[in-house]
Amino acid sequence: MKATLLASARAELGECALWCERRSALFWTDIEGRTVNRWREADASVRQWTLPERCGSFALCERTEQLLLGLASGIALFNLDTDAMTPVIPVEADNPVTRLNDGRCDVQGRFVFGTFNQAKDAAAIGHFYRVGADLRVERLPLPAVAVANSIAFSPDGRLMYFTDSWSREIWCVDYHADGRLGTPRLFVRIPKSEGFPDGSAVDAEGGLWNAQWAGGCVVRYAPDGSATLRVPLPASQVTCPAFGGAGLDRLFVTTARAGLDDAQLRAQPTAGDVFEVPVASRGLPEHRFRTDLRA
Repeated sequence: MKATLLASARAELGECALWCERRSALFWTDIEGRTVNRWREADASVRQWTLPERCGSFALCERTEQLLLGLASGIALFNLDTDAMTPVIPVEADNPVTRLNDGRCDVQGRFVFGTFNQAKDAAAIGHFYRVGADLRVERLPLPAVAVANSIAFSPDGRLMYFTDSWSREIWCVDYHADGRLGTPRLFVRIPKSEGFPDGSAVDAEGGLWNAQWAGGCVVRYAPDGSATLRVPLPASQVTCPAFGGAGLDRLFVTTARAGLDDAQLRAQPTAGDVFEVPVASRGLPEHRFRTDLRA
């Protein structure tokens, strides 16, 4: 498996890769660049939308022209065609050192996300949340977190994965359609030598594909937590995988330049770019945020 360059993004912090089957396009965010980006399969062109603040994650919406943005300070709807944006709904407004980070939609079309402690102490002062069609934000009964990541759902939607990246542990929890959560249990522990768990995607067989920051790879874990495949990337700060293409059989991966010194950047000239890797697995269509509200 050899990674090939999909887009020369040079992102400081590329994240949240999502394939939109309706537009035949890959979307991702550069958090520090305050942009959402789109690579279009038809002509390999890249378009960029500049946002008023950093965007930690986002969701595709049932209205194809909309995205639900997980901005640093809160949640907002954004119109890709007009650049219109609804007022931001604050999250953790009483805590100025946290911002929104990773997020994904559940099977029911609700957006589940977590926050990130930007302070150097990396204390677990953030939390996980869920927002529904009315844009009301609810805090989930999960442990406090320093760097929320790896939010993903099993193919039937009955299992949710999540991590606090600094812990090097990915957890799972039973997830009910009515919103109830079970008791979290450890899914996999990543050795210190292999980096930190970042974003994840789930394939059609229930395998969890996790990007490993400072590990230079994406690792597939079977539903029982065993590692079945390791996909190397030409950048050490690997951030988020996504299945895409007409058959959802192409693995796209975002990376970052953040945290690399000059020598490392010379050794990794494509750090921050977006890659494609041939894999034998198939993914699943992204769940879309369901709301009648418009941007």
